[in-house]
Amino acid sequence: MAGYLLDELHDLGHLTLVLERRPPVSDLLLEIAHPLEGVASAVVRDDSGHGRASGAPSSEEHQCRAFQADVDGVRPSANAGCCPRDFGKNAPPLGARVGRPRAWSLLLVCASPKSSKKGRFVPVVVERTRTMNDFSRRGLLKVTAAAGAGAVVVPGVAAAEAPDASAVNDMAESAKCPPAKLTGRIVRPDDPNYAEASLGWDELFVHYPLVIVYAQKTQDVVNALTWARQHDVALRVRSGGHSLEGWSNVDNGIVIDVSELKSAHIDTATRTATVGAGLNQLEAVTTLAKKNLAVTTGTEGSVGLSGATLGGGFGFLTRYLGMACDSLIGAEIVVADGADCAKVINADLKNHSDLLWALRGAGNGNFGIVTSLTYKAAPLKSVTYVQATWDGLGDLHRIFDTWQRTAPVADNRLGTQVEIHRNQILLFAVLAEGTPTEAKKLLDPILSIGAPDVSVQVGNWGDVYAGFQIPTADEPANWKFFSQFTNKPFPRKAISVIASFMRDAPTDDSNFFTQAFGGAVRKSPRGGTAFPHRDALFYSEPGAGWGTRGEPGSGDELTSQAQAWIAEFSQALRPYVDGAYVNVPNIGMQDWETAYWGRNFDRLREIKAKYDPRNVFQYEQSIPPAFC
Repeated sequence: MAGYLLDELHDLGHLTLVLERRPPVSDLLLEIAHPLEGVASAVVRDDSGHGRASGAPSSEEHQCRAFQADVDGVRPSANAGCCPRDFGKNAPPLGARVGRPRAWSLLLVCASPKSSKKGRFVPVVVERTRTMNDFSRRGLLKVTAAAGAGAVVVPGVAAAEAPDASAVNDMAESAKCPPAKLTGRIVRPDDPNYAEASLGWDELFVHYPLVIVYAQKTQDVVNALTWARQHDVALRVRSGGHSLEGWSNVDNGIVIDVSELKSAHIDTATRTATVGAGLNQLEAVTTLAKKNLAVTTGTEGSVGLSGATLGGGFGFLTRYLGMACDSLIGAEIVVADGADCAKVINADLKNHSDLLWALRGAGNGNFGIVTSLTYKAAPLKSVTYVQATWDGLGDLHRIFDTWQRTAPVADNRLGTQVEIHRNQILLFAVLAEGTPTEAKKLLDPILSIGAPDVSVQVGNWGDVYAGFQIPTADEPANWKFFSQFTNKPFPRKAISVIASFMRDAPTDDSNFFTQAFGGAVRKSPRGGTAFPHRDALFYSEPGAGWGTRGEPGSGDELTSQAQAWIAEFSQALRPYVDGAYVNVPNIGMQDWETAYWGRNFDRLREIKAKYDPRNVFQYEQSIPPAFC
């Protein structure tokens, strides 16, 4: 529920939900048409915060509506606690034992007949013994503030127990491991650096984990995963901390952070590089560039290399070298083992090749915890970098249409991005192993439009890449995106949609970003990949950025406006786009399974059932095992 606004409560026993995003409500909150009677462990609190009643209040005292609410990333479970399920009108009674214990909660919004005249409504959450996944502090404040001054929210999770599904028990060993102990660098809530450690890049999402483990070696990850399973604690995996829906963090659970696994072993003879999963993209690019080698990465240096690669990964070198995952030839990964254990396996083209295929485009948080990655690098000595800026949006139609018809079919060495703001248009281009003269000639159809301000730089790829980085401290605190791929050029009407929304953008930092595809993207590497969008002309995303970093609550007054802008913008472009990018997820994405992975989703579920049959690695849009 954190990150959503619960707003007006109108009629007694009824409510209106006003969300910060605009997906179908059924994707987020599933109504259960049952009265409050039968709730096994509801707790209603009065204004003083003291428990006034335990058990189910009578319908004469409180009239309520009940909703299933996602607490820590898993929707209500059906088979063995692993699969999303819309209960609809066949919902079980409130308090029924359904699904995994930490999977969901029931949000009851109640009004007392005696107090409703005064506008006092009491949101209630069904609790259970193990309260490992409550709402975040910011989420509590949002819900409470929206519900009214007299409201008190009781955090908790469902009164449910883990199922005894034979399907899972038969698929995995039942042997228990010795009690695990957390190792590595441990950060807990009472540590002075906890606030910083628990904060991700996107400050729109604030969580309060029970413990954060910064792994120093692979065994630390094994210990942390085993510990989490033995203690039935929700877990999330984090590298660069750039999960754009906040899914690399969790309230009252364990965050297993691999960002300090920063080893790098480069074999120039074979052009292979094995790196720790903690390297960010800037570190990877500059390390490889010192050896005149490169792999595809995204453009933001602070993003984790592991996360970018495992979701696909694209940037300026995509048309030249393919997707980042195309260069991935091996990975060390910690997976769940047996009833409560963990083990290390290595996936490559000869061993666990099916898992390598899955990691190439669907590996983030679905199958295990990647601790190192091996890439086949390519030689790259120098690049030419071009940046062009047009003031205003007057030339947008001509610039965008020319770009979309030339960039995806240009020389494969040329990678380009267009970024549109409400007061300017930016073009960025990198020509691998090319000269300024070549670059300008290839870009002439675009650069000849209007009178852009153009700058050119030639140099080592690592130096150029480091040079265009923007310090994180200078970026807005809060971000929201909506990803999309395009297989056909945008018609004039679609470009007009972009112009209209950008003129009304909530902030100057808000933008519409595009990345040209084509070239090497169209060729899948040996062994294949789970990344499906190889026929796209280009990728695009509207993005809203607002607020000041390091200031809690900064930009809250713009949050609703920014969220609505993104939702309406993406909806307006839906007729012209196809699919979405898993590394830029959106909780409101409809049919996200096929949007991210297309026809590969069924095979991914089979692989999930093989390597994680108990669905240990799960979050809001994780892949469920096939047997569900």
